[in-house]
Amino acid sequence: MGAKKRPADAVDAILDQWRRERPDLDVGAMGTIGRIKRCAALLQRELDRCFADFGMTRWEFDVLATLRRSGAPYCLAPTALFSSLMISSGTMTHRLKGLESRGFVKRIASREDARSMLVQLTPAGLKLIDRAVEAHVANEQRLLASIKSADLAALDARLALLLAALEPRE
Repeated sequence: MGAKKRPADAVDAILDQWRRERPDLDVGAMGTIGRIKRCAALLQRELDRCFADFGMTRWEFDVLATLRRSGAPYCLAPTALFSSLMISSGTMTHRLKGLESRGFVKRIASREDARSMLVQLTPAGLKLIDRAVEAHVANEQRLLASIKSADLAALDARLALLLAALEPRE
């Protein structure tokens, strides 16, 4: 018995067009990357819907979640935040101002360096992110529920290999 044929997807149509127009090109990598990008876009759309249920954007969730997972007292230097989130310091400053104006974070003086400020979750920010992360985890589980656990484990292992190949060496 042969391998079970999977249903065609949107990337297959693109690859077929390239194979017809440029049969001299090996577009195999294009298929892999195209599927990863398409999956990422479709997943992000579903994740964004969940964040919107809590009146948040993706970046607001990311900032609050980064502070929350840092552990009590849920406080980090802005440098640690923007490094973790892979954004510029200017972008981080703008984002923090918005979260601060909404009462989800506050800036406090550093005990180690009186010249620098830290960012800390407020009680309202902690309450919001705790509720949102519970819904986020349930949403992610829902999104992957139709895939067998062994297939998910294999996918995760292979994506870890890809990530290791792509991430800069620290």
